[in-house]
Amino acid sequence: MDWLWLVPALPLAGFLVLFVTEGRLPDRAAAWVGAGSVGLAAVAAAVAGTDFLEQGGVPQSQHLWTWIGVGGFDVAFRLYLDGLSLVMVGVITGVGFLIHVYATGYMAGEEGYSRFFAYMNLFVFAMLMLVLGDNLLTLFLGWEGVGLCSYLLIGFHHGDPENGYAARKAFVVTRVGDTFMAIGLFLLFREFGTLDIQAAMDGAQAAWPNGAALCTLIALLLLGGAVGKSAQAPLQTWLPDAMAGPTPVSALIHAATMVTAGVYLIARTHDLFLLSSDAQFAVAVVGLVTLFIASFTALNQRDLKRILAYSTMSQIGYMFFALGVGAWSAAIFHLMTHAFFKALLFLSAGSVILALHHEQDIFKMGGLWRRLPVPFWCMAVGSAALAALPLTSGYYSKDLILLTSYDYGAIGPWFWAVAALAAFMTSLYTARMIFIAFFGEMRTEPHERSGLNMWLPLVVLAALAVGGGWFGLAPVASVLPDGGVDAAHHEGALVWVTMLVPILGLAAGYMVFGGKQLSFDGLVNSGFGQGLARFWAGGWGFDTFYDRLIVRPFLFLARINKSDAVDLIYKLIVEVARRLNAVVVQSQTGALRWYAASMALGLALALLILLLAPSP
Repeated sequence: MDWLWLVPALPLAGFLVLFVTEGRLPDRAAAWVGAGSVGLAAVAAAVAGTDFLEQGGVPQSQHLWTWIGVGGFDVAFRLYLDGLSLVMVGVITGVGFLIHVYATGYMAGEEGYSRFFAYMNLFVFAMLMLVLGDNLLTLFLGWEGVGLCSYLLIGFHHGDPENGYAARKAFVVTRVGDTFMAIGLFLLFREFGTLDIQAAMDGAQAAWPNGAALCTLIALLLLGGAVGKSAQAPLQTWLPDAMAGPTPVSALIHAATMVTAGVYLIARTHDLFLLSSDAQFAVAVVGLVTLFIASFTALNQRDLKRILAYSTMSQIGYMFFALGVGAWSAAIFHLMTHAFFKALLFLSAGSVILALHHEQDIFKMGGLWRRLPVPFWCMAVGSAALAALPLTSGYYSKDLILLTSYDYGAIGPWFWAVAALAAFMTSLYTARMIFIAFFGEMRTEPHERSGLNMWLPLVVLAALAVGGGWFGLAPVASVLPDGGVDAAHHEGALVWVTMLVPILGLAAGYMVFGGKQLSFDGLVNSGFGQGLARFWAGGWGFDTFYDRLIVRPFLFLARINKSDAVDLIYKLIVEVARRLNAVVVQSQTGALRWYAASMALGLALALLILLLAPSP
């Protein structure tokens, strides 16, 4: 535990060094500071985690200093380590370090190289404070910190107005969810008078043993915050546009860490959701709806990174779905495996995009599997894990979620059917991505620019994408209510069908996009088919709906109020003062006789007032 404070402190130190030097460091030095600070944090996390496990996995707390101390109200900077936070810290520092190393090569020669790593280090620090903070205020500090860093990193290439728009969109949409979350935290503090997470959860169990309307309200407000940060319906629209940021940003923030913050929040406050079956059911529905619509949307994308963005949205949906159906440990297990294979997919895609002169349209790629062997094979491994093919890490975690969902009461088989259909679609759009981008006729001539610092992280992540499922659920078994999910009791057809669904999706993808034994050109080219494809490609109309309901009315009001009615009051005060000044200044003639006469007149008026005033 003596090493635990170093885990967030090292990335913060890296940020401060890069910040105060204001970009004057050579690129090599900036890379060492940026990637090295996160690498050292990963070492510190490994030492702290080993010590934690050797002591039997008993939750431990490390007090740093008192943040606020007013009367009886005390808030401390205190770090809390249990199985859940250990998994999150491992993902953030381990995968984060590999992404930082990759970024040292990917961002080489870019303007703002030092600034980029300063933002990345600050993000890692904020995310670590989010998962290690033992009180709601520290958690919220990290929560808002990752939102700020996301804005900075998405809009890193701020010279392009579209990137600035994407950054603002992410910031505004996630703020909607953050507002719900803040209200929920305020209500928790009002009810229990403490910001300590464990004390608040204990208080909720004591105050609402059979549930209560207020408990449901607070849980739903926290769900609102989680929905915004984790890009779940209906606040999912910011994530695809966030691909405007550099590819390492997509890998770190929008695949491995930030978008999983909502999953962590619900898992950390699971006591509230266990007390409210309605709120937990809402979590399951949100996840199920999101994973379903995102899988169909990904099938109709042309941009390689946007395919992966919608895939992320869908996989986070599986995590929410798992939390809602009571597969708590499986949700965190999938969070970990998803970090491995999705970071691998984004970084492999980045190598392809870089080799193709920043071309991202898969229909302008093709024939790359021989010319770019390392990115291709790593992409293939990541795609297999994403599709949950047997023996990959994604198979172990997603299979566990699907099998557990089947037992969710009378509605369980229906939940399983929808999630299984989305799993089929995941394999289908993954096969489409691979066959179109890497096989067939070459449409853009590639050039290889990857060095050791770029392909070595890919190899490590590929190994984790295959073997990460062997890590199991042991660290979180003592933290989450299911104590680790065991799917061994499922036998017979259900197990085989669940396992075969992604294989069938892959086979269908090959027959449609690879070998082309199947053709749906008639349906696709029909009016109905084209309309449906546009609807899916546009994200099921969410952006259009919000644009007409919120954005356009807001811009209309802004245009008619461009002079700002409130400012008119202050402008009137200023204008009156200016005109009075213009009148008074006329008396300043510079003539001595005028000044003497005015003084005499003033003295006469004063005497007259005194004479006419009534006696006391």
